[in-house]
Amino acid sequence: MANQIHPLAVIDPEAVLGDNNIIGPFCVIDKNVVIGDNNHLLNNVTIHYGARIGNGNEFFPGASISTKPQDLKFKGEDTTCEIGDNNSIRENVTISRGTASKGKTVVGNGNLLMENMHVAHDCVVGNGCIIGNSTKFAGEVRVDDFAIISATCLFHQFCHVGSYIMFQGGTRTSQDIPPFVIAGKEPVRYAGVNLIGLRRRGFSNDVIEAIHNAYRIIYSHGVLKDGIAEARAVYPNVKEVEYICSFIENSKRGVIR
Repeated sequence: MANQIHPLAVIDPEAVLGDNNIIGPFCVIDKNVVIGDNNHLLNNVTIHYGARIGNGNEFFPGASISTKPQDLKFKGEDTTCEIGDNNSIRENVTISRGTASKGKTVVGNGNLLMENMHVAHDCVVGNGCIIGNSTKFAGEVRVDDFAIISATCLFHQFCHVGSYIMFQGGTRTSQDIPPFVIAGKEPVRYAGVNLIGLRRRGFSNDVIEAIHNAYRIIYSHGVLKDGIAEARAVYPNVKEVEYICSFIENSKRGVIR
C-alpha cells in the first residue's frame, strides 16, 4: 500500500521509505534515512540523518531520532542509529546516532521507550525492554533483553544492564546491573531476584531457585571470582547461571552487590 504523507510533512528526496507508512503533520525526515514498512509517525517527529528504521514502529509527537551525538569528540563521522521492529517510542524521546567508537546506536525489537527518555550515542538496547519516563542512558550503555527500568533513572556511560532485571524508579548507577535481579535503594544495590518478572516470563521454579542460589553463593564470598567458581561447580548445566557468571566476569565497571 502507498504511504500516507501529510502535506505539512517535510521529507528529503534522498530519504528511502517503504510501504504503508503514515507520516503526520510537521514531521521532518532528513536525507540518508531508510524507513521500512508500516511505521506510524504522529505529528512533529524528526528523523535525522543516519536513521535506519525497521517495520511496525510507532513514534509519538516530539520524538527525535538519530540526533547528532552529545559528545565533544564527535567530528561529523558518518554513523547510524538503527531501530528494529514494533517499538513504541513515546513523546519527546531522543536517540542519538553513533560516534567513531562503535559507529551506531541500536534499539532492537518490541521495546517501549516512555516519554522524555534519552538513549545516547553508541548505546545498544536489546529486545522487549520497558524504559520509564525521563530515564537517561549515557554513551555506550548496553541493555540486554527484557529489562524493566523505571522512571527517572540515570545510567553512567559504559554501564551494562542484564536481562530480566527490575530497576527501581529514581535510581542511579555507575556500576553494572547483573541479570535477573531487582536493583534499587540509594546507593543502588542488589535487592533480590526478580521473582515476579521471571515467573511472568515462564521461568520454571527449578531455574528460579538456581538463579537465587547462584547469587547467594556468589555474594557470600568476599572475592567474586571465588563465588563464581563455586556457582559454576554447583550448577554446571544451567545456562542462566552461566549467564550470571559470565556477566560478572566480563564486567568493566563492577557489579552492584
